[in-house]
Amino acid sequence: MGKLFINAMNVHQGGGRALLVALLSDLPSTTKSVALLDSRLLISAPSSDTVYIKRVRPSVITRLQAEWWLTKNVRSGDTVLCFGNLPPVFKLAGRVVVFVQNKYLLENTSLSGFSWKTKFRLTLERFWFGLKAKNADQFVVQTLSMKTALQLRLGLTDNLNSGNEKPVDILPFTNDVIGYQRKLLVKPNVKLNDYDFIYVASGEPHKNHRTLIEAWCLLAKDHCFPSLCLTLDRAHFPDLCELIDLKISQFILNIENIGVLSHDKVLVLYTVAGALVYPSTFESFGLPLIEARQAGLPVLASELDYVRDVLDPEGSFDPSSAISIARAIKRFMGIEEPPLPLLDAKGFLNQILIG
Repeated sequence: MGKLFINAMNVHQGGGRALLVALLSDLPSTTKSVALLDSRLLISAPSSDTVYIKRVRPSVITRLQAEWWLTKNVRSGDTVLCFGNLPPVFKLAGRVVVFVQNKYLLENTSLSGFSWKTKFRLTLERFWFGLKAKNADQFVVQTLSMKTALQLRLGLTDNLNSGNEKPVDILPFTNDVIGYQRKLLVKPNVKLNDYDFIYVASGEPHKNHRTLIEAWCLLAKDHCFPSLCLTLDRAHFPDLCELIDLKISQFILNIENIGVLSHDKVLVLYTVAGALVYPSTFESFGLPLIEARQAGLPVLASELDYVRDVLDPEGSFDPSSAISIARAIKRFMGIEEPPLPLLDAKGFLNQILIG
């Protein structure tokens, strides 16, 4: 049996980190494994005679050197799992499987709102992905919508008869599968929570915090002040955090940003919340949706394919509309919208004449 190579040298944070940690903790004991890891990834290396860890510093030169190292060490019969979205730079002798999690690489979505550094990186990775996809033998994604996006990106179909097509398989996984279900089978008991709603997300533009905060401002104008907990890093998203602070002050919003949490603390956060609100405009998977469901939390989320790929939310909304989000929050809280004050023709004319 050949070796298993895990190329994860560009993964060190977010949902990718959580999945990678789970993967490394369950490496098969019967197979020799080699993991190329980002030097910034703060985890304890698996202690085993069958596992070799190679750390790679985050620079263009060192990563190219690591890519070349793979060409010298991967043999026929080995399997290479590229865990960081990108296929290898060089053609490898073994079977290459690319696990794709970043939807920005598959769609020509605007990068406005990102820093110039992030824009440059994503533009480069889009070019890399398209140019080097030929070096992959198989792609793996976690949802149907991601499979569709990937097939469109590469001009692939499900017809493998031509011999030129590459299989795209849907293999969703998390660090814990216990408790997952599409919908809440039992309505949760009413209880006092630290927060009415939580949104576990970083501050990238597609996470859509600005529209969410606008919805909370609309709720405040209607004298509705649900509590909301955010997990934003002030150092990485200072402008967004400053905007949120301003809106909190202007509208007396019941919002708290508790900053970035470890995964263990995120799991605790689910236990003290009433519901998860998830207004992201696109995701490759949406791990917090899974984790919230496992914790028995109701979910209010965008009415988009990536959400319906994994669960049926208790409430949904148009993520581009703060009004839609605010109305979904009210419905969930049992606050009824008043009917329109309809007039008949006579009443309408009377109002016009009154001026």
